[in-house]
Amino acid sequence: MKIKRTLIGSLVLLVLIVGVSVFAQVNRPYHNGSVWNISFIRVKPGMDSAYMDHLAGSWKANQEAAKKEGLILSYKVIGTEGHTPGDWNLMLMTEFKDLASMEANEDKADALAQKMVGNDQKQMQGYKDRSEIREVMGDRLAREIILEPKVR
Repeated sequence: MKIKRTLIGSLVLLVLIVGVSVFAQVNRPYHNGSVWNISFIRVKPGMDSAYMDHLAGSWKANQEAAKKEGLILSYKVIGTEGHTPGDWNLMLMTEFKDLASMEANEDKADALAQKMVGNDQKQMQGYKDRSEIREVMGDRLAREIILEPKVR
């Protein structure tokens, strides 16, 4: 009976060791890249120039300051055609190294916004003013998938 238990225990241990070594050898043909915060915007009719002035001014200045501080990697503005009156026609994309650094730097990003834009009341007024020229249709977090094996 004792030999049988020892044999079964050894067999279970062997299966676990083989399983762990096989798991460690998994080589996926892709790996996770950076994280993007994407805002989907619908610019109201006739307000393209006014919103682009905002983006080229204070929004870009804030993004550049965040990039200089190492809070973000990059940013993009991508325009598209809206197919229905309720479609978004602009994407604002901000790239972060990863989710951990994005979350770890939230306080620094808030402090930078206070410095660049102003206190919470001034920031809220800016949101209200921009709501006259655009509508935020939604936000998403997306992770870039790099189609190459991870270098170990």
